[in-house]
Amino acid sequence: MNNLDQKTALEEAAERIKASHVLDGDVDRLTHFYRGWASSYDLDVGREEYCGPTVVAEWAGTVQTTYLASERTAIAILDAGCGTGLVGAQLKRLGFRLIDGIDLSEEMAEHARETRVYRHVQGDVDLNGPLSDHASASYDITICCGVFTLGHIRPDALRELARVTRPNGFIIVSTRKSYAEATSFENEVRRLQDAGVPVTVQRLNDAKYIAEEGAHYWVFKVPDRACAETEQQL
Repeated sequence: MNNLDQKTALEEAAERIKASHVLDGDVDRLTHFYRGWASSYDLDVGREEYCGPTVVAEWAGTVQTTYLASERTAIAILDAGCGTGLVGAQLKRLGFRLIDGIDLSEEMAEHARETRVYRHVQGDVDLNGPLSDHASASYDITICCGVFTLGHIRPDALRELARVTRPNGFIIVSTRKSYAEATSFENEVRRLQDAGVPVTVQRLNDAKYIAEEGAHYWVFKVPDRACAETEQQL
């Protein structure tokens, strides 16, 4: 690829990423958009130096080493908004094996299945609604990377991620800076934390994420009482 073609490819990748940010969380629009993007998604985000999956996977490794008694091969992880499986590939590299994935786009989910790093992948899952196929307290770690971004899911989706995470388990999420500011994500975190669902353990501000913009990374812990309180409030 010559320099002109490379520049054009980079510009087109950036435009597709920006186009995904104006879909207002509309399920039909998001589904249609990702149906068309699934085949070129990995290449596009790679061109944009997307490092979010590596960062959240490394955080999962740190959480396991620091807080969890079980070996990595026994840690159950939910990759919420798994896309084509970029996070799953990084988790496998670090020694995790019990990884489930869910995503709104069936086409993206199919690419994730093809990586063969997931135990199970389910498409057609709207993270703005109840995760009705997932029992409470199912996972040691729940990861949500690249999903708390403009045009996708609301901050209050964090509550349902807490529900499916075990007491004393962890939630690791990325929030693009623009999303965190536009949605007052921190206010929702504070509101949930006041209710004990969940509690912030660590936060990285303005860290590397993608070429055009940084992100905040959050590590939350689900207290013993959180699952019961969440179910009562749903």
